[in-house]
Amino acid sequence: MYSFLNEPIFKLIQQSSDELNIDTYAIGGYVRDFFLERKSKDIDVVTLGKSIDLANLLHQKLGEEAHLSVFKNFGTAQIKFHDLEIEFVGARKESYNHNSRNPIVEDGSLEDDQNRRDFTINAIAIGLSKNNFGKLLDPFNGLNDLTNKILKTPLNPDITYSDDPLRMMRAIRFASQLNFQIDEPSFEAISKNKNRIKIISAERIADEINKIILSQKPSVGFKLLLNSGLLDLIFPELVKLQGTETINGLSHKDNFYHTLEVLDNVAEKSNNLWLRWAAILHDIAKPATKRFEEGHGFTFHGHEDKGARMVPKIFANLKLPLNEKMKHVQKLVELHLRPIVLAKTEVTDSAIRRLLFEAGDKIEDLMILCESDITTKNPNKVKKYLHNFEIVRQKLIEIEEKDKIRNWQPPITGEQIMTLYNIMPSKKIGLLKNALKEAILDGLVGNNFEEAKKFLDIKINEFN
Repeated sequence: MYSFLNEPIFKLIQQSSDELNIDTYAIGGYVRDFFLERKSKDIDVVTLGKSIDLANLLHQKLGEEAHLSVFKNFGTAQIKFHDLEIEFVGARKESYNHNSRNPIVEDGSLEDDQNRRDFTINAIAIGLSKNNFGKLLDPFNGLNDLTNKILKTPLNPDITYSDDPLRMMRAIRFASQLNFQIDEPSFEAISKNKNRIKIISAERIADEINKIILSQKPSVGFKLLLNSGLLDLIFPELVKLQGTETINGLSHKDNFYHTLEVLDNVAEKSNNLWLRWAAILHDIAKPATKRFEEGHGFTFHGHEDKGARMVPKIFANLKLPLNEKMKHVQKLVELHLRPIVLAKTEVTDSAIRRLLFEAGDKIEDLMILCESDITTKNPNKVKKYLHNFEIVRQKLIEIEEKDKIRNWQPPITGEQIMTLYNIMPSKKIGLLKNALKEAILDGLVGNNFEEAKKFLDIKINEFN
């Protein structure tokens, strides 16, 4: 008997199934994750008929704390109960139109339902009703594939991926999340059918990309996307980073693989999706800014500014949010060289103030990104750079405690300037505000009303 079957929710599902006299099975991710000893909150329940009736009866037993949603057109239902989401669907078989991943659905047997699953590890079923309680049904040896960490399709992979091309992204996502290998025939089928991804919506693709990015070592997924040919179709800007060039014995590093190293480094430090996106995009403009200077080598001057300008279009193409999350990524890309420059030079209070002013509440993410950007294999250089970054971090703390520049607001606003000096709205207000800001950032004036007022009392006459 499998331990999770002793949990109250499964006892109630069994009771409800028996009252309705239907065969019911747990299948998919919850079962897979149980055998992988991973926690899962999503339970897929497949029934031989009456799936909505089963959901209704279980909802009654769970009471007011449970929320039921019924989708009659699809013959499915969902119950949200505490931290669980339970999906109910009748066993079915599917057939596909070549121009759509939306299947033609018919009622079917459990065998039909297992046949339609994407991977053998997701086709394992365990009985939940009186006639089959605790019975394991594993027609494709999914347990063996779990043990060997292999991803296979239940049926012909060429048909599986052609029918529903999103499964290609899911295969790579599972490989990245679970650290599994995609078996050779399956990966060959992905490469063969890669162009079928064009019928999948950008939103669906972006959802899978984000899940790859959030995996423990996201470079695994991106290398598979590259090697399968999918990456060139869904994210061509990233592919352009690949490759090196040598002129007169001078070369530059492969910025694609450098980017993946930075991404993995960030992933070790933070689960923040948008910080990880900043890692992916921090060097995205290097191909567009690459130049060769005789006697010096390759340069990428201005790639941080151009990269920041590229972020909105990339987000729009991938159907990622064009809101504060995008702006967060854009700001990190724009500033990602600033702490690196500071770490290589004498760290002045003025430079730290300006960094705090521009980064604001993004300063911690920016420092993580910059520290993750150290991918040299020279241990002495790594030690030196990390030591210098620690100096920058300490100065950031000291200056912020003293001057309160992070998320800075002017100690005297434009409206107060008009009131204090009895002047009308004009260009002069902006000039005075900017002069005050620069004086505070340079450390000439304290970040408080009294010192700001003394400064403006003198400055007011310069702009007459």
